Parts: sequence; C-alpha cells; structure tokens
Amino acid sequence: MPAQLNHLIVHSSDRFASARFVTELLGVPEPKSFGPFAEITLSNDVTVDYADDHLPEGLKIVPQHLAFLVSEDEFDEIFTRIKERALPYWGDPFHTEPQQINHRHNGRGVYVDDPDGHAIEFLTHPYIKDE
Repeated sequence: MPAQLNHLIVHSSDRFASARFVTELLGVPEPKSFGPFAEITLSNDVTVDYADDHLPEGLKIVPQHLAFLVSEDEFDEIFTRIKERALPYWGDPFHTEPQQINHRHNGRGVYVDDPDGHAIEFLTHPYIKDE
C-alpha cells in the first residue's frame, strides 16, 4: 500500500481552544478528545490532533502552517466567518497582503493565524506546481 498521511500533531497552549478555532471556521463538528489530544477528523479521514504543549522551560511553540483544501462554497462560508469574527487575514503566508484574499492557482486562498500563531490557510484549488 502506498504511504498516506494519517494524522498531524500540532502543539498548542490550549488544545481545545486551538482545535475549536479551526472547527468553527470550517463549520465542522467540535473536536473530540482522544487521549491527550483534541482531534479534528477531516473528510479524507486524516486527523489534526492538537496537543497541549509541555516543552521544557524557555522553549516556545514553533508556528506551523496548515492548509485546508475546501470547495468554493465552503470558502465563501469560511471567509464570512473570518469577517464576522473580525479576524485579521492575509492573501499570503508572509502577512504582506493584509485584509486580502488571493486568486493564485486558479482558485482563492486566505490565511489566518490561530491563537498560537499557526498559519491556517484555506484554499479552493491545489497549488499548480509549474508556476
């Protein structure tokens, strides 16, 4: 069997707050408790497992980037939720295009930061690798 992504573990200062941030924007069910994780199950059965961080003194959470491929209708709903919550958003991962969405790769994309600074991207079309 070819390898498939099964789950990701994302460190957070509050696993349920971070997981709820994503589920509320996606409009999907609440995260479930699974051992030490707040688990989000995606439509392709991949899970995003948020863990409370227990780093040694002086170390901090390193922000990661999570990208969610969504339909055009889902993007509209997510973008509405972003604006209703007055969240800052960007058209690029480097925060140089504030309060914009992008139209790259024959689709639309937007970036928000979760409570721990992880970049959460919502896009409607996979990246075109030849661009």
